[in-house]
Amino acid sequence: MTTNTHEAAVDRQFGPQAAAYLTSTVHAQGADLRQLADIAREHPRARVLDLGCGGGHVSFTVAPLVAHVTAYDLSQRMLDVVADEAARRGLSNLSTCRGKAERLPFADEEFDLVLCRYSTHHWSDPGLAMREALRVLKPRGTAVFADVVSPGQALLDTWLQTIEVLRDTSHVRDYSASEWTRMLSEAGFVPRSWTPRRLPLEFSSWVARMRTPDTLVAALRHMSAIAPEPVRRYFQVQEDGSFTSDTLTIVAAKPCFASLPESGCAV
Repeated sequence: MTTNTHEAAVDRQFGPQAAAYLTSTVHAQGADLRQLADIAREHPRARVLDLGCGGGHVSFTVAPLVAHVTAYDLSQRMLDVVADEAARRGLSNLSTCRGKAERLPFADEEFDLVLCRYSTHHWSDPGLAMREALRVLKPRGTAVFADVVSPGQALLDTWLQTIEVLRDTSHVRDYSASEWTRMLSEAGFVPRSWTPRRLPLEFSSWVARMRTPDTLVAALRHMSAIAPEPVRRYFQVQEDGSFTSDTLTIVAAKPCFASLPESGCAV
């Protein structure tokens, strides 16, 4: 019997494709991943949470640079792939843990860094998940969120969300920069920097990575063919359906509250 919860949909989508995400060039490289490495390099004694680790590329990148990394994801099959690859690479300071972003099984102030890449658009309650990320982060700790973002304009936003959910039924939303600002502020984070980038996506590998059914692949090709000119121009839509998305890497801090001197904050 199929369970129709969002968590079950995420697991159905990503579990069977865990190995594909391990070898995905989109996820295994990029300027955003190098930025995360640079941040980790500044904190060699850090305990790091890779929140929504997917194929583990953030974990593999920062583990040699920090004290310990916990790779956290909803999909156990994804975590099994990450654990096997970590063992192959000799990353003994990398452990895995399964659970939801909205309910983290960690103590308050357990981590120095929380890193999250290409995961937020799957969360059913991003506000709650960000509050949880803040809770487990030490005062003055750093969180980095990197994800595909919506341009914010109604026509472009509608087209982007439509193709995302046709390709991946576990997709919730690509948030705009203004939505990110609101969510982070409401959670209690203080944004420090915003780095926008453009991400080219090759159509065939994009749908294959998610095992998109043929009927929905046909619908996606039709969406590309009938896309209005502003959409085609902004997303650089190609004849084969390939296109370019916006991404945003946000570095945010947990403020140091005067009521918590035991955490090293100035009174």
